[in-house]
Amino acid sequence: MHFTLPDRNARGRAVRLGPVLDTVLSAHAYPAPIRHLLAEALAITALLGSLLKDQEGQLTLQAQTQDGVIDLLVCDYRNGELRGYVRHDRARLDELGPTPSLFSLFGEGYLAITFDLAATGQRYQGVVPLEGNSLAEACESYFFQSEQVPTLIRIGVHNTPSGCVAGGLLLQHLPEGEEGRERLHVQLDHPEWEHVVALGSSLKVDELVDPDLDLEGMVWRLFHEEREIRVESGLPITRGCRCTIEHYRDVLSRFGKPERDEMKDENGLIMVDCAFCSRAFAIDLP
Repeated sequence: MHFTLPDRNARGRAVRLGPVLDTVLSAHAYPAPIRHLLAEALAITALLGSLLKDQEGQLTLQAQTQDGVIDLLVCDYRNGELRGYVRHDRARLDELGPTPSLFSLFGEGYLAITFDLAATGQRYQGVVPLEGNSLAEACESYFFQSEQVPTLIRIGVHNTPSGCVAGGLLLQHLPEGEEGRERLHVQLDHPEWEHVVALGSSLKVDELVDPDLDLEGMVWRLFHEEREIRVESGLPITRGCRCTIEHYRDVLSRFGKPERDEMKDENGLIMVDCAFCSRAFAIDLP
């Protein structure tokens, strides 16, 4: 869901992931801390992806390090399609206990957020240190440092007997008015933004994942005293792994024949594994 608070020069996004989240998480037998982190990352990616005006554009969130328990976390969003994957060292993870900190998982890592705009062919990427107590805090730092946009992100993840639920709220201040204008006077203590942050920060995790509280009702609870709240429906979210035999044949065909021959197994097939959906493809190429 998209919404704006015109009197506060603020915009917002709200998302709640249910069955689609279980579909993405079920691709691998992730241990509980990794499932929780990936659920958080997927909710954030859905929020950030909804900022794209170009429906065919893609938002990619990537957290990476060379010395952490997790060496790669990657999620992307395109036109309502969401996918994600985490690569980790299970033995080292087990040594951390049930609730490891972000730093213990990644160490000295970095966060990269990339906007690929299909309509123009342009790519915008920002890279910041992976700091804070959560991925949400790291993303807030990204927007302030790289985009000069004060941002608040609230994420909740809840596991139930029937599955995992993740909810998210994103608020941003655009103090110079329209999107796209150069923001010369960005400040975190702007009175308008302080007011929006105070209300947004009061949101509880239970509200983010409450199935009896729809997103519009959640936003209304937070900002019902505002003179005007403009609300728009967002795209439905689906699991969007785009792996197909045709896609992999196209990619492999760009390699020379000697390189393809080296990739083939004893049956003359090139085996390709998709990390996102955990499917294997047997590709037959001359």
